[in-house]
Order: sequence, then structure tokens, then C-alpha cells
Amino acid sequence: MKTHQIPGAPAAIGPYSQAVSAGSLVFCSGQTPLDPDTMELVGVTIEEQTARVLDNLEIVLGGLGLGLDDVVKTNVYLRSMDDFEGMNAVYARRFGAHRPARTTVAVRANPLDARVEIECVAERLGGRSAQPDPHAEGSDAT
Repeated sequence: MKTHQIPGAPAAIGPYSQAVSAGSLVFCSGQTPLDPDTMELVGVTIEEQTARVLDNLEIVLGGLGLGLDDVVKTNVYLRSMDDFEGMNAVYARRFGAHRPARTTVAVRANPLDARVEIECVAERLGGRSAQPDPHAEGSDAT
């Protein structure tokens, strides 16, 4: 198991890693709609916040040589199921024809009172190895 802290992604707001790789799987911690530069919540609408969350997941995945097309499972945590339709529309646009398994649940609250948090599991296919920034903490670059 290797832990990863990806430059350019929002810093972890607790004692956890942005991602952990184990074999061919990469487990990305939940992302909220934080601006990586200011660490402030971005967006008011569920659509704006979902877009920022997916941007953040793409930064983490990209730091490991992966993208949304490599995601095999997501867990979506909504502050209200009333936001499902708006989240789902942005999610569908961003994932395109790729359809990973997904669980969506309503929670009492998300960190920093975000309307949405999304975590994912991705897989490196065909023996492809990650291409992380060699200067990133926990990097498995050689």
C-alpha cells in the first residue's frame, strides 16, 4: 500500500491521504468543492459544487496518471436528496459514456457544510503504472 498527496489538489483537512494505491487499485478520499489554492468552498448551487468536486478528483487521479475513465466505483454523499438531479446531470456530463458503479446517499452533513462529497476507486488497467509527480509526498515514482 502506498499513500499519495498530490500537488495541486486540495490539501487533506484531516489525518488522511488524498489517495492510497494497493495493487492495481487506487482509492481516492472524498473530495468536497474546495478551491485548491484558497481551501475555501466553491459554488453555491449543487451543479457548481459537483463540478468542482469532480475537478478535484481529476487532479488527484491525474497526479497518478489516471482519469475519470479509470474509475470503477464512486460513492456520492449529498446533503439533501433534493440535489440528486442537479448532481446527476453534472456527473453524467463529466463521465460521458463511462458508467462506473455508484452509490448515492443523503447524509446529515458533509465536511465544511458542502452540498456534495464524492470518493472513488480507480483501476490501473493493462499493467499501467502510475506516473505521479516524483516530488509528491508518498510518491511511488522511481
